[in-house]
Amino acid sequence: MPEARARVILAFDFGLRRIGIASGDTVSATAAPHCAVRVTEQGVDWTAIDRLLREYQPDLLVVGSPRNEDGTAGRMSGPADQFAAQLAARAGRPVQRTDEFASSIEANERLKGQRQSGQRRRQVQRGDIDSAAAAIILERWLGGEGRRDD
Repeated sequence: MPEARARVILAFDFGLRRIGIASGDTVSATAAPHCAVRVTEQGVDWTAIDRLLREYQPDLLVVGSPRNEDGTAGRMSGPADQFAAQLAARAGRPVQRTDEFASSIEANERLKGQRQSGQRRRQVQRGDIDSAAAAIILERWLGGEGRRDD
C-alpha cells in the first residue's frame, strides 16, 4: 500500500576522507546520488551537510552501517556510529541505519558499467563512488532493509 505523503530522505555513506550523500523519497522509492563532502583533519564538513539539510528538509536520515560479510561490526562501525549520532543531534531528525556491506564495490561496478555503455561520459571519481554507494544504501533502506516506520 503506497504512502499518502512522500517522506524525503537523505542517505550517507560515511568514510574517513569523504561522505557520500544521496536523496530519495518513499513514494518514488528511488535514490539519486548527490555530492560527497570532505572529511579533513579538522573533521566532517558540517557546513556542507547543514546546507543540504536546509535545502532538502528531509523527514529522515539513513546512515550506512559498516558490516563484515558475516554480519559482525566492521572496522568503520565506531566512527560511523559517532557520525550518525552527531548527525541526529545536529539535524534534529531521526536517523536509521542500514547495512552497507559491499555498497562501494557495487557502486563502482555500476558506474563502470555506465561508462562502458556510454551512459556516463566523464571519468569516475572517488566522490562519485561514495555518493553512488549512498544511493545504494538508500535503495536498500527503501527496499525494507533496516527500515522502521517511525
